[in-house]
Amino acid sequence: MKLSRHDAAAHDGRMPLMEHLRELRNRLIKAILAFVVGAIVGWLLFDPVWDFLKQPYCSLPQSHVVDKDECSLFVNGIFSSFFLKLKISCIIGAVISAPVWLYQLWAFVAPGLYQRERRWTYVFLGAAVPLFFVGTALAYVTVDKGLAIFLGFVADDVKPLITVDSYLGYVLTMLLVFGLTFELPLFVVVLNLAGVLSSKRIRRFQRMILFGIFVFAAVATPSADPFTMLALALPTVALFEVAALLAFFNDRRRARRPDPYEGLSDDEASPLELEAIDAELEKGDAAR
Repeated sequence: MKLSRHDAAAHDGRMPLMEHLRELRNRLIKAILAFVVGAIVGWLLFDPVWDFLKQPYCSLPQSHVVDKDECSLFVNGIFSSFFLKLKISCIIGAVISAPVWLYQLWAFVAPGLYQRERRWTYVFLGAAVPLFFVGTALAYVTVDKGLAIFLGFVADDVKPLITVDSYLGYVLTMLLVFGLTFELPLFVVVLNLAGVLSSKRIRRFQRMILFGIFVFAAVATPSADPFTMLALALPTVALFEVAALLAFFNDRRRARRPDPYEGLSDDEASPLELEAIDAELEKGDAAR
């Protein structure tokens, strides 16, 4: 099958600037349309999602200060309820449409990557998505513990009136902080695979990195209570140790490869295997 000039240029990874801009526009339109459809679905699914989000707070006795039979959250503005529903609908839309806009992003970037870089991208996405959801799941089961600690300081004659905006902001911050923090050890592995960060350097600064993880957990968590800090820091430390171990094995594997420049003095020119270089370049062009 004969490709058109546009398809052949896109397949080869070389396109004029205007063609790149047109492709970017088309992929942005597709991603936005998918997000809008997802937000509409999120609007219809608002009630079960909101019940799920408020469940950690509703499990606390402080949530029944107004009515012992119902969980109570409050709004302090005329439009607060509308914007609450809109915000949650947009969040659901972003999650539902994630396969579409991730694919559009990948389809725009992939033609400019070599085959080896594409493999790294597959590994990164294959690990990043599960790690993010594991982090958000841990945050969800931790939310009520942090709330219980701080609401436990309320005096007996004081009734806490928690607004919907403050509670939703707290929950979303917890989910994002835990989810994104669980991605940090993955960056250590990627940097090691790229040859930027060696396992020796990781071991050299290991104590400082572990201390930094605890400091970050104390600062990043919105409640800043000891339980939430440890719930974030300890799993992150465990993931970092796994990443350091993977970096160690990768460096050992890399060290077993023969060095083509071994034995050369500083002022001696290295042999250039032009045929091998040309073959690698042709192989890279064919893969792009």
